[in-house]
Amino acid sequence: MPKVRRSRWKKILRVAGPGFITGASDDDPSGILTYTQTGAAFGLTQLWTVVLALPFMIVMQEMCGRIGMVTGKGIADVIRRHYGRGMLLWAVALLFTANTVNIGSDLGAMASSAQLIFGLPFWGWLTLMAVATLLLEIFIPYPTYARYLKWLTLSLFAYLIVVFMVVDDWGAALRAAVTPTFSWDRAFLMNIVAVFGTTISPYLFFWQADEEVEEEVEHHKLKAMGVGKPSIHPRDIRDMRLDTGIGMGFSNMISFFIILTGASTLGRAGITTIGTAADAAAALAPLGGTFAEILFAAGIIGTGLLAVPVLAGSASYAVAESLHWKEGLSKAWWQAKGFYGVIVASTIIGMLLNAAGIAPFRMLYYTAVLNGIVSPFLMMFVLLIANSGKIMGAYRNGWTSNALGWLITAFMGGCAVMVVMG
Repeated sequence: MPKVRRSRWKKILRVAGPGFITGASDDDPSGILTYTQTGAAFGLTQLWTVVLALPFMIVMQEMCGRIGMVTGKGIADVIRRHYGRGMLLWAVALLFTANTVNIGSDLGAMASSAQLIFGLPFWGWLTLMAVATLLLEIFIPYPTYARYLKWLTLSLFAYLIVVFMVVDDWGAALRAAVTPTFSWDRAFLMNIVAVFGTTISPYLFFWQADEEVEEEVEHHKLKAMGVGKPSIHPRDIRDMRLDTGIGMGFSNMISFFIILTGASTLGRAGITTIGTAADAAAALAPLGGTFAEILFAAGIIGTGLLAVPVLAGSASYAVAESLHWKEGLSKAWWQAKGFYGVIVASTIIGMLLNAAGIAPFRMLYYTAVLNGIVSPFLMMFVLLIANSGKIMGAYRNGWTSNALGWLITAFMGGCAVMVVMG
């Protein structure tokens, strides 16, 4: 490999951090099912949504990362200090609820996928995966834990392999990607809200901002999260933007492939409704072969192991910052008992939701819709913070970030209103 190319790859690997992990965690089992259902129910007609979402996703996550880096605080902490606690508590309550339901559904999808591949009882796998994610998040030191999350992103390559096994008309896919199709049908509109809700999701905002702060604590730019203001260099912002761009680009590429896989297999076979992640994987066997089925199911397990800690962690950061508790994965559990207590509570409650008899996919799908309704409210806060000279100083938003940020906020808000109004 030429020296220049080698150095470029080394730089990418060096800066790949919170932005890359955040992007990869966006393709959690909830996202996988939403994207698969999109392809199954609507074919290629909504493939354009993930292409359209990419620049907006990059802009919103870059703002969140920049807020964390510049202030040395998470988004909930900044909102509490500058905008009051009243509205924040409502937003955090919705985030905690949506994340907990999402965790339960993700754990259920992971357990049913493991059962599909290896056999053994569902509840055994469910308990094992819940306990494993809790032990990793609570007891593994942050630098090791961050590397573990980075390596888990490789599980998403399973979907890159699957799509090339089942798709035979790439021309139609590319045309659909650049030619938006729209319908005022409520199911079509609700699915757009679900796609954008699982792509530009509230938990990603909180997670990336807080992980940028965790990195500053790890590199001794801060004594602790929320304590003091770090000294940053424009190079730090450039690296964060590269990290975020790579992470979101990778995430949306996988989302694109999952919709395409669903359309090329399930949709073509007339299977338009999916009950569980395991159902989606099993349905691929006669259409794409047993290997495609196993890869799809394995990808669900890998992405779930990546996403469940992110979901639990983002909810915990938001609750801890709202209540002014000590926080951070860089702290031992006895130094931030409330912070880790929220992680444990959301994971256990989520796991127990699987005993409620609610269809896993319905729960996941409506969580994605809920995220799509909550997101515009939180995006307005992100934009207000990122535009504040008092908070951000010289690192406040430019006109491009504002134009794209307000445009996607208005679009998602409008779609959410139309769905709620029926």
